[in-house]
Parts: sequence; structure tokens; C-alpha cells
Amino acid sequence: MYALLLAGSSLWGLSGCVVAPLPQRQVVVNPGPVYAAPAPAPVYVAPSYASPGVGWVWVANPRHGWGWHHHQHGWHRGWR
Repeated sequence: MYALLLAGSSLWGLSGCVVAPLPQRQVVVNPGPVYAAPAPAPVYVAPSYASPGVGWVWVANPRHGWGWHHHQHGWHRGWR
């Protein structure tokens, strides 16, 4: 009796189903013409106040925007 029960449970535990994957076919995608956006035009921003002195240049700060910069003194109004 136990042998029959053991054999039945072994068959049930080891039984399974094998599924073969479907064969894949290659697909060629033609994207067509690629759109390239034109480069943004340079923008000039006029100074909002007079130059603090000689040697100051009006340039864009990546964090604060446009402002006066001196090669020795740094940014006018304490920008870092």
C-alpha cells in the first residue's frame, strides 16, 4: 500500500509539461527620415545695470543667470 502511494506521489511530483518556445522571425524596422532639431540660436541679454568698473565682463552664470564677472574678483554681488 505504501509502495503504491509512494509511486503515485512520485509520478505526480515529477510529472510536468514541456513547452517549446515559438520560433522567432526577424523583423526589420525602417525608421524613416531622422528629424534633427536645429541648434538653438544664441541669445544676448543686455546688462540690467552699469558695469561695476574696469575689467568686469557681462557673462552668463549657470546658476544665477547673467551678471558681471571679474577674472580676479569673481562675480559681482557675491555669486559663487
